[in-house]
Amino acid sequence: MSKHTPPPKQLSFAAYEFSRKKRVTRREKFLAEMERVVPWERLEAVIEPLYPSAGRVGRQPIGVSRMLRMYCLQQWFGLSDEGLEDAIYDSQAMRGFIGIDLARESVPDATTLLKFRRLLEEHQLTASIFGEINAHLAERGLLLREGTMVDATIIEAPPSTKNQEKARDPEMHQTKKGNAWHFGMKAHIGADADSGLVHSVLATAANESDVAHIHEVLHGDESVVFVDAGYKGVEKRPEIVAAQESGEIRREIAWHVAQPRSTIKKMPDGPAKDIRRALERVKAQVRARVEHPFRVVKNLFRHRKTRYKGLAKNAAQLFSLFGLANLVIAKRRLMGLNSCRREASA
Repeated sequence: MSKHTPPPKQLSFAAYEFSRKKRVTRREKFLAEMERVVPWERLEAVIEPLYPSAGRVGRQPIGVSRMLRMYCLQQWFGLSDEGLEDAIYDSQAMRGFIGIDLARESVPDATTLLKFRRLLEEHQLTASIFGEINAHLAERGLLLREGTMVDATIIEAPPSTKNQEKARDPEMHQTKKGNAWHFGMKAHIGADADSGLVHSVLATAANESDVAHIHEVLHGDESVVFVDAGYKGVEKRPEIVAAQESGEIRREIAWHVAQPRSTIKKMPDGPAKDIRRALERVKAQVRARVEHPFRVVKNLFRHRKTRYKGLAKNAAQLFSLFGLANLVIAKRRLMGLNSCRREASA
């Protein structure tokens, strides 16, 4: 148990009545699953050396365990600092997950969560949390290193100029996708071709080219890479050539780049066209797994717009989001492994 983890307490009457209800809500089920699959002790060990051990005179800091759970709730449910404080007061499921009994104590306020998040940002601890989660998955054989899928998605930023500076965020930029213009940033990821779990994350302005940053989301040990048609000519990029020459990319890579539909459509009908279509279908089936982390982050975690100003803060949040998304994607396999270990030790 963490040195900051509070001792277990007896249930109040309200908490007892809630635990006796007949229906388990989806939120309760999700939080119970996350309680089982998140490597809490490993993540707390990353934060504890930099966490304050004493507050103002007569006031002890809130434990790392409790603050980490609050921070995870914020990422999972897409809430602001104030919104999370209100949600915890409203939800017995959230209070039970954190370990708060309103009969004995109050909910940590929004300012406390803000300070905790700033601590994570200042010391790049979200990247360390992402790394610890992936190490946990790799130790259980869920994160392999043979193949990588690379993709990027646009995350919108508020375009309004109704603020103190009378200007949009200068670190966000505008880009055109299809026939629509978007203002914001890009999240570039490298994901395991077998499991779909994210092993690399990079944040850039939305107008940055996807292919110009592909070398930054490769781990260097992959032998095959799957990308969409926007990465055409990737093997000839100076960044890739330089990474190969420096040893950053340690193996010869087989690049599987999707062909544009227009190119295949222009081919004359016949066996060659049929073979090309079948090959592209196989590529697409593999590459489809890279969309799963984006779906979790944008649809389940509701992170469709940037919450903070500047790339640094939003990049720090991306590490947390994709690390937690990995646990959601792998939760069934993780819970199965945990059950097998419990049975083996029994």
